[in-house]
Amino acid sequence: MWFSAIKLAVSAGSHIYKKKQETKMMMADAAAKTAQRMASGELEYSGKLLESRNSDWKDEFILILLSVPIVMLGWSVWSDNPVHMEKMELFFLHFGNLPLWYQTIFVGVIASVYGLKATHLIKGK
Repeated sequence: MWFSAIKLAVSAGSHIYKKKQETKMMMADAAAKTAQRMASGELEYSGKLLESRNSDWKDEFILILLSVPIVMLGWSVWSDNPVHMEKMELFFLHFGNLPLWYQTIFVGVIASVYGLKATHLIKGK
């Protein structure tokens, strides 16, 4: 009984190992074919695109743009100035009343900069 269980475990383990090795070989073949197609001009070289995204400033700009209202809100609360608080409430009131098309575009742009899919957010409205 123990012998058949060990034999089954060894067989399953060797099958899994074999499939992993086959997968690695197929991935290496696919990478080589892709590199060959890029070298021949059939595919656009995507490495430059990734390199340019590393030095891109759009992400930081969007992060600053989104952070400014939060910083202003915190400052208006901590300053204990009622005029600042009124202006922040007015800002968020007007911001909340923006047309749906603008809100959708704004969310879509921010989502695309960060590589997110915002379709479920848009459909939820």
